[in-house]
Amino acid sequence: MKKNIALVAHDNRKKDLLEWVKHNHKVLNSCKAFCTGTTGKLVNEVLDDVTVLKSGPLGGDQQLGAMIAEKKIDYMIFFWDPMTNQPHDVDVKALLRMTVLYNIPTACNRSTADFMITSALYNNDEYEPAMKDYSVYLQRFDTGLKQGSLGPALY
Repeated sequence: MKKNIALVAHDNRKKDLLEWVKHNHKVLNSCKAFCTGTTGKLVNEVLDDVTVLKSGPLGGDQQLGAMIAEKKIDYMIFFWDPMTNQPHDVDVKALLRMTVLYNIPTACNRSTADFMITSALYNNDEYEPAMKDYSVYLQRFDTGLKQGSLGPALY
């Protein structure tokens, strides 16, 4: 089964990501790539199966986050720029939060990306990332709702 990989890069890291994609195109062509904005246009010149989403600041990071929540992304490579403030830092943080929440293997630099795609688990269709059980979190208000009170205000 074809894996879905998210490829994202901030402006100062697009060249690095594109270089990495070119170097690993044989492995990456076995995947379906989902990329934000300009990164997607660049990656589309190298890989065969690329879906280009909106630019990160225009909602692309949120689109990827939604795909992660819907279990439509298997891996994420995000070459982010730690030296430059981004106008959409909150979206970036939310996207990275989703990868942790849903236990999506995520690489934020070339070394980690190299380790990830050379791992024996990378194309192992039987590997299923362990998911944390959030049922207690989801049920935290059930008792209060049944009794007609949510307790202290949550805002």
